[in-house]
Amino acid sequence: MKIEPTAGVSRVGAGGFAAVGRKAAVSVVALMVLFFAGCASPVATMPLPAKTSPDVQTLNPGDVVRISFPGAQNLDTTQQIRRDGRINLYMIGEIKVADKSPADFERELVQAYSSQLVSKEIKVTVVSSSFSVFVTGAVVKPGKIMPDRALTAFDAIMEAGGFDNARANAKEVRVIRQEDGQTKTYTINLKAILDGAAGEPFYLKAHDVIFVPEKISWF
Repeated sequence: MKIEPTAGVSRVGAGGFAAVGRKAAVSVVALMVLFFAGCASPVATMPLPAKTSPDVQTLNPGDVVRISFPGAQNLDTTQQIRRDGRINLYMIGEIKVADKSPADFERELVQAYSSQLVSKEIKVTVVSSSFSVFVTGAVVKPGKIMPDRALTAFDAIMEAGGFDNARANAKEVRVIRQEDGQTKTYTINLKAILDGAAGEPFYLKAHDVIFVPEKISWF
């Protein structure tokens, strides 16, 4: 009697493994489709904000301001703007300071003190600024930047060592901003600037987060 157990097992095993292999391949392809579909999903972004002037300084929580009253020096004060954006002043109490320019704040103070002062001159000076932004993602040196001048998104990335060219997707740089009680995301194409195209600079506000995403790598 001739018995061929090895050959029989081999034929069954090959067919079984082939079926399993086909199922595994289908599963892997399905997972890849889902993965890349998720990666390709657009990020909800806001329309670009109105152009801001780099020459206008805005007061922010954490800034230290000196308020001088040339006609009533006893009212002079130096204070740090609190987290709620306010300071407390003699005679008028709590007043919101954040998001105003020093010039706008001066005009507001002149009006608030108009009945108490002979001289209508008040001077607001920024002693120290808390202005900072954060750069993260595919840049050479991610981290916190504390500039002493008006800063664009492109400037901030250069301060962070520039793009990590092997990974960075400069076409979809995101600026994440806390504004009007909401988290807003603006997407800007900085590759166009790298390629020499003209474009409006995107000036940053205090505590903006600049995120440089990575390119999608198929393998």
